[in-house]
Amino acid sequence: MIGKKIRLERIINRKTGKCIIAPMDHGISGGPIPGLINMTKTIDAVANGGANAVLMHKGMVTNGHRGYGSDIGLIVHLSASTDVGIDPYHKVQVTSVKKALQLGADAVSVHVNVGSEKEPEMLQTTGMIAEECDEWGIPLLAMMYPRGPKIENEHDPEVVKLSARVGAELGADIVKTNYTGDPDTFKEVVDGCPVPVIIAGGPKIETERQLFEMVYDAISVGGAGVAFGRNVFQAKDPEKMTRALVEVIHNKASPDEALEILKQ
Repeated sequence: MIGKKIRLERIINRKTGKCIIAPMDHGISGGPIPGLINMTKTIDAVANGGANAVLMHKGMVTNGHRGYGSDIGLIVHLSASTDVGIDPYHKVQVTSVKKALQLGADAVSVHVNVGSEKEPEMLQTTGMIAEECDEWGIPLLAMMYPRGPKIENEHDPEVVKLSARVGAELGADIVKTNYTGDPDTFKEVVDGCPVPVIIAGGPKIETERQLFEMVYDAISVGGAGVAFGRNVFQAKDPEKMTRALVEVIHNKASPDEALEILKQ
């Protein structure tokens, strides 16, 4: 589909086949956390740093995106839950593909917790959204996380492989999931998923070196990039952090070279 192909080029760099996405949907689950109080300022920083796209809920598009005229791809998130809800793992659809297009989105995203008690409902919703995306010609990013009563380790390669494959099976164009902890097992995830796989940042990582090493290892075995939230917008300098990630992901810089960018 030509429409989907054109929009994907706003999210994934055509030359490298990689992307850097900055999710900023955390406000609906945890409120105005540090880094997301002034959305416009943060979006401007990651845009200037070279991120390919930001990801947010519909209400924040007019309250942050392009506030300073930043040219950056837009992904509208379609599902939500709050941290104080009865079941935070149960993500429900809160807006539509059509609404996202009206807001100027280049892509949409959904969140599925594979293994949760409400997994069937989330799978059904994601499958139907994928069909709408095909109809409208807009890419779908599926956040596929292994979370639930039977999941002992969310980074276990077997459950991460399953989660990523489920996203592709349902019709996602890009899958975001957990890094497995080492490049060999993450390569199994990439090899088993026929669409680009990007890694989540999760909780803020202790050191910048650990962050860059994780990214470098994931990219080295075929990972398609990152979708980092807190590790970017809560960094000391979000613009420099984004620029350093750009060098690792798009230009194959080493972790040491990335750290030098932060020191500049």
